[in-house]
Amino acid sequence: MSKTNAAAQHEERPRPWWQVMCLTGLDYFSTLGYQPGIAFLAAGLLSPLATIVLVLLTLFGALPVYRRVAAESPHGQGSIAMLERLLPFWRGKLFVLALLGFALTDFIITITLSAADASAHVVENPHVPGFLHGQEVWITLGLIALLGGVFLKGFKEAIGIAVVLVSAYLALNAVVIGVGIVQVVQHGHVIPDWTGALTAEHGNVFLMIAVALTLFPKLALGMSGFETGVAVMTHVEGAADDKPARPAVRIRNTKRLLTTAAITMSVYLICSSLVTTLLIPAKEFQDGGSANGRALAYLAHRYLGDGFGTVYDVSTILILWFAGASAMAGMLNLIPRYLPRYGMAPEWAGAVRPLVCVLTGTAFFITWIFDADVDKQGGAYATGVLVLMTSASVAVALAARKARERGWTIGFTVISIVFVYTTIDNVRERPDGVKIGACFIAAIIAVSLLSRMTRSLELRTTNIEYDAKADAFIRDCARRTLRLVAHDPQHRDAGAYRAKVRQIVEAHELPNGGDLLFVEVVVKDYSDFESRVEVRGSVAHKEFRVLTVHAATIPNALAALLLDLRERTGVRPHMYFEWTEGSPVAQMARFLLFGAGEVAPLTREVVRRAEPDPRRRPHVHAG
Repeated sequence: MSKTNAAAQHEERPRPWWQVMCLTGLDYFSTLGYQPGIAFLAAGLLSPLATIVLVLLTLFGALPVYRRVAAESPHGQGSIAMLERLLPFWRGKLFVLALLGFALTDFIITITLSAADASAHVVENPHVPGFLHGQEVWITLGLIALLGGVFLKGFKEAIGIAVVLVSAYLALNAVVIGVGIVQVVQHGHVIPDWTGALTAEHGNVFLMIAVALTLFPKLALGMSGFETGVAVMTHVEGAADDKPARPAVRIRNTKRLLTTAAITMSVYLICSSLVTTLLIPAKEFQDGGSANGRALAYLAHRYLGDGFGTVYDVSTILILWFAGASAMAGMLNLIPRYLPRYGMAPEWAGAVRPLVCVLTGTAFFITWIFDADVDKQGGAYATGVLVLMTSASVAVALAARKARERGWTIGFTVISIVFVYTTIDNVRERPDGVKIGACFIAAIIAVSLLSRMTRSLELRTTNIEYDAKADAFIRDCARRTLRLVAHDPQHRDAGAYRAKVRQIVEAHELPNGGDLLFVEVVVKDYSDFESRVEVRGSVAHKEFRVLTVHAATIPNALAALLLDLRERTGVRPHMYFEWTEGSPVAQMARFLLFGAGEVAPLTREVVRRAEPDPRRRPHVHAG
């Protein structure tokens, strides 16, 4: 039997919620390195107001949504699993693959963009040797390789590094922002100058608020990290008496993680936007300016000297480099939950180290394609973040509606509308993000379908369960010769059974048909790859003993049944088939898409691959 997805997971000891917050918050907190500059370029003097709008959407939009996601998917499945349950069969699978494409866009671009931004901070520091200028691509590749090396070492090491980096980075930012506030107080004219310029440019405060509401989608980069927070919640420490199906303490700790990260970042975003807007000349934010992409670093060098500024730069470089760790952790938890279970990835995709190598190689390729340019990757990053947040808000709105929670349904629906607007505005402004996301989706679908085809002849069964009557039938027949007849469950009249018995006895020259057991496979969801097989016994027309098998595919289920019966009884069973009419190509397509097709040769091939010793294989007959 194939391993379940959970068994393939890389097991790690759960950690306190605040430690996991440091890992998942790396991407979120690291945006302080560039968010104030992006805010000023997008909103100008309105940057603090636009940032406040962003914070309000974070605290009263994204945070409630993901707190609900944590409660609905306590094993790290995330909002994708919530939506998967709403769409059955192939529609659901393809929808999940599309969302996974956007998730991979978000996570991979997080790694490449953050590393590229870290390399930009390296070359912009005044103490860095001149020969490193123009070498951003190689610096970025080196940082990504180092990140991959950390995860090859282990998840424990990644969390330990994250705790140190986040603590140091937030402390240094608190110092820089605190000094900035002191400067604002000492230079009392900066606030009247700012408010006067705002009034001259935009008029009254209501017009300012209206403009800020239209500008906040451009600041969406400051909302990352929530999807990762729920994706890795299996690493959050719970309680010894937590119920496996619904670990209440782990859910509560994950909610605490999300809330603490959101409130902490909200305070930093508002304060940093205010001091940078008030203290940095507008020209310094533009391309080529000293504050472009590094507004707080500019203040650190200006007011605390190059020594402290260099320490701040090093801290920024390290957290930007390691911001990809939260994305890597998200992918290592997300990908094995879906693709291997769909048969759309090899078994090794559930193992950490091979997957780390593949993801690191993908990040190398993306860095080379975009020449380690932060601006070229910004659109894809924001699109991935917003699509995931939009899908999460829709998922929780539907969950609240299903639970008949009218107030929450209305609230989450309003949040969904806001996120839909934000996503559409972002796509309109930066359509390259959708194009890059579409490339990821196309790649993941192509690779997934290819993997599904190459793995189609595996057993694909997690376990087999028999009811008491089926077990009695098998034990009775196994005392003689265990003979099974594959039968179509759509033809259950007495005449069909008698005709099948007559046909099998004549074709294979059997002494009688009294010992035959009919096997009928009922396909529940043909889009599933792995499934638990249930075998139920019954007597049809008071004469024919029938084993009804519930599974995702007919040939693989029959092969698994034959091999399991051999192990249970010690007898090599015989199974008899009737040839299927039609084109072999069409039958193969039916098998790949709907789990049916030409059953006899496919069953035999699955058995052959699963049991290499011909002397131990169950017998498969067709005629």
